[in-house]
Amino acid sequence: MSISRRSARSSVRILGVASASAALVLGVSSTALACNISEFSAEATCDGSNGVIKVTDKDATGTPATISVFLETNGADARQVGDAKPITGTKEGATVSFSEDWAPNAVYRIRVTTDNGKVDADIKDNLTTPSTACKAAESSSPSPSESATPSPSESESTPAESDSPTPSATESSSTAPASTSDNAPSPAVGESNLAETGANSNTGLIAGIAAALVAVGGGAVWFGMRRRGAHSGS
Repeated sequence: MSISRRSARSSVRILGVASASAALVLGVSSTALACNISEFSAEATCDGSNGVIKVTDKDATGTPATISVFLETNGADARQVGDAKPITGTKEGATVSFSEDWAPNAVYRIRVTTDNGKVDADIKDNLTTPSTACKAAESSSPSPSESATPSPSESESTPAESDSPTPSATESSSTAPASTSDNAPSPAVGESNLAETGANSNTGLIAGIAAALVAVGGGAVWFGMRRRGAHSGS
């Protein structure tokens, strides 16, 4: 009887130890398969000229989680980058991207919250962006060359000379009509003819006196020559 009781007690003890060992192994394995903050990582990259913050989840269990990104200034949240985004991890790694025009050496805090409440923590060590910002995309359109700018032609810059001659000063002065007052009386026909012929002047008298003097002078010369001839003949 005593031997059988001892055997039964030993069997119970063995079963208890085995059960405890099995429970420990299951607990360790379940902990190993559970989602962990160490399975998340983040990096700042460039998509062309645009900055991007990528968060990767390598949770093999595929536990759904939510990612939030915050810009840090002096150890405090300055602003949230976009909206929080969901992610479901895979063994190879699932990635979610946040568009952010990050500055060089900027610091970001990444918060991870799983739907089952197992993880609600920040990724260890905040993300620090590279020291060089993303390069601006070069314009694909060619810049206009100097030759493409049309230069003004001579005909455009210099006015063409007119074919018609420019009237001279004499022509313009001779052809310009005399300005007369509308109220001044017009000269009579007779007065205008006398003004043109000079009949109303002393020209005739002067001409008669001059002719008389010429005749007197000529007679004196002729008379003088005859007297010389008479004296020489005697």
